[in-house]
Parts: sequence; C-alpha cells; structure tokens
Amino acid sequence: MTQIILRHGIFLPPFHPIEENPTACLDRDLELMAWLDRLGFHEAWIGEHHSAGFEIISSPEIFIAIAAERTKFIRFGTGVISLPYHNPLMVADRIVQLDHHTRGRVMFGAGPGLLASDALMLGIDPMTQRDRMAEGIDVILRLFRDETVTEKTDWYTLVNARLHLPPYTKPHPEMAVVSAVTPSGGRLAGKYDLSMICVAATNPFGYDALASNWQIACDIAAEHGRTMDPARLRLVGPMHIAETRDKAFQNARFGFERYLNYLNNNQRRFVVPAGEDPLEWFVENKYGVVGTPDDAIALIERLQQKQGEFGVFLQQAHNWADWEETKRSYELYARYVMPHFSRDNRPRVQSYDWCTEHRDELSEKRGAAARAMFDKHEAEQRAAAAAVPSRPPRGREAW
Repeated sequence: MTQIILRHGIFLPPFHPIEENPTACLDRDLELMAWLDRLGFHEAWIGEHHSAGFEIISSPEIFIAIAAERTKFIRFGTGVISLPYHNPLMVADRIVQLDHHTRGRVMFGAGPGLLASDALMLGIDPMTQRDRMAEGIDVILRLFRDETVTEKTDWYTLVNARLHLPPYTKPHPEMAVVSAVTPSGGRLAGKYDLSMICVAATNPFGYDALASNWQIACDIAAEHGRTMDPARLRLVGPMHIAETRDKAFQNARFGFERYLNYLNNNQRRFVVPAGEDPLEWFVENKYGVVGTPDDAIALIERLQQKQGEFGVFLQQAHNWADWEETKRSYELYARYVMPHFSRDNRPRVQSYDWCTEHRDELSEKRGAAARAMFDKHEAEQRAAAAAVPSRPPRGREAW
C-alpha cells in the first residue's frame, strides 16, 4: 500500500481543433480551471507552443495570471516554459512575479521545447535545445538563490544580473522538468533536485521508460548527497470517463480522431492498422482510457505497480468529448476516483460494514429501547390519571 496520498490535476497543452473559434477555446480553458477548482483538483499545468495549429497558448504565464484570479485553491504550473526560447533572467522574473500574484500557487515547469516547428521559427537548431535548457535551469536557480550572474553564451548574455524581487515562496517555487523517453529529464532532476513530469506515462514507450528514468534521477541525486522525493513525481495520461463504457466511447468519438490526426500531423506517433477503429485501437493498446471511473482507477493502479510511489496523476486535457461531457468526465473523476486514492471514505466504509455485521444486535437494542419508551410513557400516563383529585361537591351536593 502506497504511503503517499495521490494528488490529481491536468496537463493542458491545449488541443483545440483548427475549425473552432480560438477566442472561445481560450475562454473555455479558463472556465475549465474554475470547474476543476470547484471539484477539488489540486493542480493544472499549462503549455507553451507557437506553431502547428492546435496548441494555442503561447504564454502560460499570462493564462495562469488570469486563471488565478478566477480560482481559490488549485495550483498552477507552467507546463512547460521552453527555456531555449527565452532569456533566463526574463523567465525567472516572470515566475517570481506570478509567485507573488498567486500567493505561492505557482509552480515552474521547464523544458527544451517540444515542437521543432517552434524552434525553427526562432532560428534555433533542435539539436541544441536540451543543452540550452540545462544552461537555463542552472542560471535560473542561481538567480532564485539571490546570486548575481554575469555570463555569456552563444544564446544569451547576462551582466550583473539579479532578481528585482525575491520569490514569495521560500526558497523558491517548486521547479519541475519534463521527462518522456530520453534520460535528459531524469538527469537534470537528479542533479538539481527538481520535480519530474513524465508526459508520456501511458504511451507504451514512455511507460517502459518510467522506472529507468526515475532510477537515473535517483542515482544522480545520490551522487550529490540527496534523495529524490516520489511525492514530486507526476505521471500524465489521457482519459475520458462516463457512467458506462458505451457512453464514454460514444462521447469520445466527438473529437478523438481530430486529436489523433493532429498528433500524427506534427510527428508520426500512432499508426493505426488499416481497418481498425482508431479509438478502440488506442484504448486496447493502453495509450489511454475511455471507460468508467473503475477503468480510471485501474489505469492509475497499473502505473503504481510499474513505477512504485508517485505524487500526482495528471490527466492530459483534450477535446475528445463535447464540452458538457468533458466537464462530466472530470466530475465523475472527482466523485469516485479521487476518494479511492485519498482513502477518505475508509472510516465511512468501516462504519457501514460494522453496522451490517451487527445489524441484528442493533435492531434488537433499538426495538427494546422503543418498547421501553412506550412502557414508560404508558406508566406515566396511568400515574398522572391516578393523581387527579375527584371533583369537589357543588350546589345541592355540598349540603
């Protein structure tokens, strides 16, 4: 039995079909944040993308600033800021400002940049992105520690650079790196004591790499005299749930193929054999879940069996179903999946089961108590009647 109480959230790229009104899509994403906050989700990570059509949030910081004003409890992470696209000082300043605005509800996720089309528009060689991400992380952490940095590389120059404001969160906001299949995320997490987000946890290749990438992080952390905390490990997977599997499949057919086509348009990832139903193939091959709350629970427990303990399951947000059924999916998850892992209902179940076990005894005691009350009431009524004096004589009777 895991000792870590699992937390729950979403990873929002987002994925919006190119025929929809983009302004309405962004508004709906903000509405989703308020809905998740109301349902009790713990966190939401917001992506940064600049090309390819579907993923239309270019600044997770702007989105988070708006969403934070519309919510009370949910925490927000940049999922992720693509460090090679930005001067490290500018990134650090923006995160610190968000940290103050949100009173500590912001988390800083960093990555190399997923879309090659983004990098090429900026004249960046994709072969340099992971190295530049590592350089950016190093500088940002030094700035968070109130160091003054003078440094010149082939992509940024800093001269006596330091933060204008210290972080609101001490010593600084939680910082995470993404990991998929390659060991780069695990290496950085171990070296710098960062959280990890495994963005392809349910993809068969990412699933197979889970334990090895985490072990890489643990080994490198040990070299630096530290221990990785599994409570700061996050696994991402897509799902849609409904009251029945049939209904979930019916809902997901609304937008699933557009989602799959987009992912394959950017990079050939999913090759559906000819003649097979794409959604059924996707689920049968365990890329994600379309089903009931029990199916969602089974997916997460399968990840726990593979990975061991981890801190947060993040649903990959998508538009497989229409808006109302999407909200319903998150509601069912909050009602039935979250309490399964929080074990908040365990005392209630124990109490219910105890009553079932002792039902006959409890019924007899309750019946005896009720009979005693009736007997007591009748006795009191008889005593009261006996104590009433007879009517005094009147008129002729008095003589």
